[in-house]
Amino acid sequence: MSGDKGTYPRWAWALTGSGHFFTESIALIKELGAVDLFVSRAADEVLRMYKQDLPKHTRIFKETTASSAPVGRFYEQLYHTLVVSPASSNTVAKCVFGISDTLVTNCFAQAGKCRVHAIVFACDTAPEMITMAPKGLYPVYPRRIDLENTEKLKEFDDTTVVESIRALEDAIAARRRLLAETAAPVDG
Repeated sequence: MSGDKGTYPRWAWALTGSGHFFTESIALIKELGAVDLFVSRAADEVLRMYKQDLPKHTRIFKETTASSAPVGRFYEQLYHTLVVSPASSNTVAKCVFGISDTLVTNCFAQAGKCRVHAIVFACDTAPEMITMAPKGLYPVYPRRIDLENTEKLKEFDDTTVVESIRALEDAIAARRRLLAETAAPVDG
């Protein structure tokens, strides 16, 4: 592909504005190697709040256009997997109801349309949780609708929904094994 460096297909990772396991998600991005990162407006703010640096080899696409132009990359078969982590309740709800009006929800929609497997780390998965905020740990109480939407997302084709950072790590490892077995060229 002209102008791009790296082997394809590769990982696509979409960040939302949720702070829940945000730093852990960034750490996983760093472990994967070559990743194209899709950053929502809210995630861009959270990156600054949590003072997170991204790997130098990560290509970053920010939400700067109303049409989410970077999602066209999914049509070019550049990705084998989309990871959405962390996925805010807002993003999960939009994905469940087919609303694709942000860079992240457009990535999810286009991944589905292009048969790119998606792994989604939904933030709201239990009635009571402890989450990390910039100033420390806080209890949160997801609403019933948030929990229901997470369950509905689990019914989507070619989508793996995980509920913990460990489950996210396991899903990524399983995806890597599957890709290695099918001999798909993989960066990271």
